[in-house]
Amino acid sequence: MNMEERMVNGLPYIAEDEELRKKYNYAQKKSFEFNRSLPHDKIYRKNIIKTLFKQTGENFKITPPFYCDYGCNISIGENFYSNFNLTILDVAEVKIGDNVMFGPNVAIYTAGHPIHPENRNTGYEYGISIEIGNSVWLGGNVVVNPGIKIGNNVVIGSGSVITKDIPDNVIAAGNPAKVIREITEEDKKYYFKNRKFDIEDV
Repeated sequence: MNMEERMVNGLPYIAEDEELRKKYNYAQKKSFEFNRSLPHDKIYRKNIIKTLFKQTGENFKITPPFYCDYGCNISIGENFYSNFNLTILDVAEVKIGDNVMFGPNVAIYTAGHPIHPENRNTGYEYGISIEIGNSVWLGGNVVVNPGIKIGNNVVIGSGSVITKDIPDNVIAAGNPAKVIREITEEDKKYYFKNRKFDIEDV
């Protein structure tokens, strides 16, 4: 296997490989163009992301600035939204479902380095894929580490660091993040803590 094949298959690889560097440089160029775009250039922004990502829905919004390694390993579903300063280190595949929202400063890290310093100093690194389900909300400053799977209908509290898989239909928070409780039908009554909706069309 070449270095790109090793990278996307979760095997140790050298990031300074010539062919990988070409793809990396292309992604940096595209993200630079995206981040320099004017606020009203919504179609231009969307077209850059569609060109850069492996797959997108038709309806999505990513608020600049946005940073990634390659872009071509990222898939997002319908109605994806990200606030300012999203970083996705996509040396492995990142799959994001439908109706997913990210607060500001969310960081998705598929990339990692060996624990032992002698191995780390060789320049070999690795990437392990990340999967995020449907109807997920990641609060601001959430970090998702390599190899994580987040289920459907999940809320992750701001500032959390995800080091283990998160099941469906729960709220999780903390560093490292832990499940706090399940999301229930009772939660439909409230928009924030004990504040009830005063409208009928939700």
